[in-house]
This record gives sequence, structure tokens and C-alpha cells, in this order.
Amino acid sequence: MTDTLRPVDTAVPEATDGNPKALKRSIGVVGGTLLTLSCVTPASTLFVVVPDLFGTLGTATALTIAIGSLLCIAVAFCYSELGTLIPSAGGEYAMVSTMAGRLAGWLVFVLSLLVVMIVPPVIAMGTADYLAPVVHLDPSIAGAGVMLLATLAGLLDLRANAWITGIFLVLEVIAAAVVAVLGFAHSERGAGSLVSMQVADAHGHTDTVTAMLVVSGLAIALFVTQGFSTAVYLSEELEHPRRNVARTVLATLAISTVIILVPVAAITMGASNIAELSGGDISSMVTAWSDSAVGTFVSLCVALAIINAGIVMVIQNSRVLFASARDKAWPTPVNTAFSRLGRFGSPWVATLAVGVPGALLCFVNLDTLYGVTGVSVTGMYLLVAVAALLSRRGSHQHTPAWRMPLWPAMPVLLIAVLAYILTQQETSYLLWTGGITAAATLYWAFYLRPRKDTRWLVSIPEDQQT
Repeated sequence: MTDTLRPVDTAVPEATDGNPKALKRSIGVVGGTLLTLSCVTPASTLFVVVPDLFGTLGTATALTIAIGSLLCIAVAFCYSELGTLIPSAGGEYAMVSTMAGRLAGWLVFVLSLLVVMIVPPVIAMGTADYLAPVVHLDPSIAGAGVMLLATLAGLLDLRANAWITGIFLVLEVIAAAVVAVLGFAHSERGAGSLVSMQVADAHGHTDTVTAMLVVSGLAIALFVTQGFSTAVYLSEELEHPRRNVARTVLATLAISTVIILVPVAAITMGASNIAELSGGDISSMVTAWSDSAVGTFVSLCVALAIINAGIVMVIQNSRVLFASARDKAWPTPVNTAFSRLGRFGSPWVATLAVGVPGALLCFVNLDTLYGVTGVSVTGMYLLVAVAALLSRRGSHQHTPAWRMPLWPAMPVLLIAVLAYILTQQETSYLLWTGGITAAATLYWAFYLRPRKDTRWLVSIPEDQQT
């Protein structure tokens, strides 16, 4: 346990050719921003995740997302500084391992793995609802189909995927814009309703949203814009990562916040009553504000957005597994398989290992997984903030990198806020996440730690370190 907060040796471990395998640099800020925005997937978040927030928070949904977005600015600063110091496909775990120690990095990896394995199938199952105007499908079958399609796309060259996801992204931004225009055009209440703190109960009666409910909802609100961290996962494939990682992270957060928050405000003001808003049926609201043709158009755009999100999430998640294998987190046969690159330069075994289980998870009851994901994201951000607090000691103090303003006050404040948010989550979600983390700690204690010279050797590819 003494190496929890002890920096690891970032010397590059030897591979068969003398250096660890590195991914190919093929994208700039524009391509990286398109891929990262697609992972935030504003439209699918708006239409799949936000309706649940409306059901709990009612008119306070926009306020909660706005507070979560402000917190994410501090998180983005931490990611930008650490991502330029440690540009690795390992993302959070590479950054935290380097700054805060191998065990802390391993726990971040487990939390990120929870998020990356759960979120894609949960989002994918929402496809059926938005294909309903054209064809009726079982949500599990539709979700599994989306995951398999995303897996096939993830095997392609990353530059090709940037263009594919960019086209889909345009469509989902159009859908979000249509919702915003229609909502504001049919406003039933003024801007003051955004802070009126009202929600309908199961019987349609209006209740007051408490401050504690808002705090509890912040875990999901943080998840709403969580995808900006994808820029860090892509840092090995971004040109000039010392400069472009920070630009991509911060630009993505700003754009995604606007794309999500403006339609949420419009829906809040445009819903005919609090009960309709709390019901969260955005498609029905759009149809009521316009006609069935417009409703169908928006629904199809959302379906494409979900497919788009699946593609980018599979891309991101496969890079996490690739990096963990390169850093020898698993037994040798598993490391060899996950680190294999295909003809397009993508880690094809790792891509299949993410996509195929994701398709199978679509047939599992995932009712509690939003809560588990919210806890995992909050815990992951907390450990990243701790790493950011330690980022300017030793040799890292003089390493050329993007540096956040208001350090160390920014990470200290973020740690305090995130820790408080965790205390306000439901006990069952904390127990699920805690149990998985405990099991991962046992794996660390009995397999990784005794083999510290040959396992979990967090590395930065040679061309990334200059």
C-alpha cells in the first residue's frame, strides 16, 4: 500500500523490438474534436440520459447540468495538464499511475473500465425508441446490432472514422437545434422556470426539488458531458499532443455543453406542464410542437447519433484495453492478444473484446447501471484531481506541458466537491462500485503487486516523451 501515492518509474519497458508499440499519428485538432464530440454524443445524451434527469429533477434539470458543466471545467483543466504531461492511450490510468502511484492508477483503470463497458450498450439500447417511427424493434436486439456495427467500424483506420463520425455529428447537432428552436417557440413559461425547482410525482402532483436531490443528480450530470476525456485517450494518435490535447479537451467541453444545455432549457420552457416535463418523452413533445414528419426526422437523427456514439466509444474503449495490455496488466497470452494491431493500425482484438461483450450486455437488465456509472465517473474524476495536485513535483515540474490556471486551488476544490457528491449517492450504487473496486484491489494485491517488475509497467511510447 505504500506505493499508492509514490510516482512510478516512467521509463519505457522493453518490447520485442526494443520499444512499446505506439499507435499511428493520423488526426489533428479538428478530427480529434469530431471524434471526442461524438463520444460525448450530445444528441443521444439529450434523448437517452436527460429524460431520466427530468423524471427526478424536473425544472431543475438544466440548473443541475449547468452546475455539472462548471465542475467539468475544473476537471477539463486537470485532464489537459495531465494529458499533455502523459500523452498515452491509457488515458486516466496512465496519468494517475505516473503521478500518484501504481495502485491508484490501477483503481482508476478499473473505474474507467466499468464506464467504458457499461455506457455503450446502455446508450445503444435507446436506438429502438427512435427507430419506432420507421420500424419496431426489440431494444435489446437493436442495441446488440448497434454494438456489432460499431465494432466493425472500429476496426477501420481512425482517420476514416473521424469523417464517418463527423457526418453523423452534424445530423445530431441539427436534431438538437430543431428541438431547441421548437421548444423556445412554444414556451409555456419564462426563463425563471429554469430555477423553479419543481417536479411531478407518480400521481402528477407537483413537488419541490430539494438541494440534496440536485447534489445527488450531479453524478449523472457529470456523466452527461463526460466524453471530453476521449481527447486524452486519443493523445497517441493526435498530432502535436503537447498542444492539441488541451485544445481538444476544452473545445469539446464548451461545444458539448452548449449543444446539450440549450435544448434542455428549451424543453423545460416548452413542456405543456410539469407532469409532461417529468415524463421525459421528448419525441412526443417534438411531435406536438410540430408534426409527425419533423418528429420522425428528429428521431432518425437521434438513432444515427446513438450509432455514432457506439462507434466512437468502441474506438476509445479498445485503446484503453490496448494500452493496458501494452503495460502488461494481464497474463501474457491476454497481453499479447490485446496489443495486436490490424492492417488499418487499429487494435483489432481489443476492439472485438469491447464490442462483442457490449452486444451481449444489451440482453442484461441494466436498470441500476446509470447509478453505478455516475459513481464510477465521480470516483475517477476524484483520482484524476489528486494526480493533478501532484503533477508539479519532481521532474514533472519542468516538463513542457499545458498548465492549468489557479493551481493548486483548482484540484483541491474539485477533490472536496467530488468527495461530497459521492457521499450523497444511493448506498446500493456505492456498494456495487465499491465491491467491484475491492475485487480489483485483490487482483492487484495477489497478482500485480508481487510481479511489479514484470506486470503493470505503465509506459509512454518513446516518440511521446519529447
